[in-house]
Amino acid sequence: MAYHSSDFEAAIGAAAGADEALQAELKAAFAQSVARQADLLGRARCDGNWRVAAERLGGLAASFHAHELAAMAREALEGAPGDPGIVVRIRNFSEELAFRD
Repeated sequence: MAYHSSDFEAAIGAAAGADEALQAELKAAFAQSVARQADLLGRARCDGNWRVAAERLGGLAASFHAHELAAMAREALEGAPGDPGIVVRIRNFSEELAFRD
């Protein structure tokens, strides 16, 4: 899986150095975390749960310098809780991560 952001790759490289196995493990952990938070966001039934899931996505994006995900997390926070459009876009992003190589 490769994320097409030089900042993302630099963050992974800084954390794992030249260890390709560790880089792959970090990328997989990122993908799993995004999928988990996207699921929680989609299942949120109150404003508080929506906000927590969106904030966690934003924190995850910031940790890995995933600017596209960070923008979507901000959009979720600034928009209406339960907005199906942003949930679909975040889920699509999450699913694409699993297929990138």
